[in-house]
Amino acid sequence: MAASLQDPAAREILTLTQHLLDVIAAGDYARYTELSASDVTSFEPEACGHLVEGLPFHKHYFDLFKQQASVYQGNQIICSPHIRFCGPDVAIISYVRVQQNGYTTRRSEETRVWHRQEGTWRQVHFHRSSPQNAFPAP
Repeated sequence: MAASLQDPAAREILTLTQHLLDVIAAGDYARYTELSASDVTSFEPEACGHLVEGLPFHKHYFDLFKQQASVYQGNQIICSPHIRFCGPDVAIISYVRVQQNGYTTRRSEETRVWHRQEGTWRQVHFHRSSPQNAFPAP
């Protein structure tokens, strides 16, 4: 059963996920590594259908985005969040991510798995769909 967003534990996961998206948008790789397990796994469009394991794959894109600072600057919005706890130390959040950048709005569907290890929540897996333009510039 999904956790109510009124539940403090669910609010913590939602806040943590929003913080992670803001860290990604800011290109802050150091903070990203603090929020992610060193062996984080993912399925994402950049991996072309392959399971990615570890952080080095992600560092490559943080470095690229640093060169193109405007790529993800703007608002990162979590829509329709659904949070499920699988025990006290594992949470799964699924949502639609809306990115606003200038006149362009993009969306993608994302699921992130958080695991509390030694009292600290870390992202251990995520799955992200290909971003779609919702409202392209006129």
